[in-house]
Amino acid sequence: MEPLGEHPHPGHVIAHISDPHLLAGGALQYGQIDTVEHLQRALTRLGQIEMPPQAIVFTGDLADEGEPAAYARLRAIVEPAAAAWGAQVIWCMGNHDEREPYSRELFGEESAQPQDRVHDVAGLRIVALDTTVPGWHHGALDPDQLTWLTGVLATPAEHGTLLAMHHPPIPVPMVPEAELIALHDQRALAEVVHGTDVRAVIGGHFHYTSFSTFAGVPVSVASATCYTLDPAPDGRVTSGVDGAHAFTMLHVYADRIVHTVVPAQGSPEVVGFPASARDLLLTLSPQERFEMVSRKDSPLNTGAISLAD
Repeated sequence: MEPLGEHPHPGHVIAHISDPHLLAGGALQYGQIDTVEHLQRALTRLGQIEMPPQAIVFTGDLADEGEPAAYARLRAIVEPAAAAWGAQVIWCMGNHDEREPYSRELFGEESAQPQDRVHDVAGLRIVALDTTVPGWHHGALDPDQLTWLTGVLATPAEHGTLLAMHHPPIPVPMVPEAELIALHDQRALAEVVHGTDVRAVIGGHFHYTSFSTFAGVPVSVASATCYTLDPAPDGRVTSGVDGAHAFTMLHVYADRIVHTVVPAQGSPEVVGFPASARDLLLTLSPQERFEMVSRKDSPLNTGAISLAD
């Protein structure tokens, strides 16, 4: 379809999903949350998006307890959907993941070492960083990882780089207690990132959507598909709730990236147009379609023509 405005179509479309927290054997998280059903619901919504993703990035806490069977279940759910869209799947470690089963079940090579990997998505480089600290919930990058990342970023990628990590390098003003389990020594990472071709940093961990900047680049934190953290709880220090689940879409243009939060569950429609409305617009010239949509007294906006199903 031709662009309807002044911008071209994006060069890359990336889906960013975080914190599915799958459990083995059909167990429910906290005895209430069906994390498998929640993830499947998010993927169903993703499949409704007209422009399919070229990659799906999962920023950690893939398995709630690091169980091998949970990783196998994750692959069985995600990989067929990704294959249908022609999308790469990019995994990141989270503090609930365990390196040995994570690396064995997802990559076929068991290792206790940091799980840092580089992926190429049609010239867009996505670096999956392992910010986990075994036995702890906070995040960190050791000197060897920073040296490795420096080497990776020394050569710019064709369309730039996205850094994907579980612990995002941002403040957490809505839930200050979460600072205790945030990424440590963020300045060291900033020194590596500053001045490189990194175009955005994406992360998870906090279970609600947030945005910031870091080392001069945007940071986008995706919500969780399992449960979310209420950023305005009533009389609670923290409050995890079974609602407001979401993922984020990244549309990558030559000069910018657009981040869009997508609710993982649909809501009742109160107003809208059917797909035939787009078909009508495409029969018009650019000037005619502009006037049809923008003029307050156009046949479309006055109801002189009906596009109802």
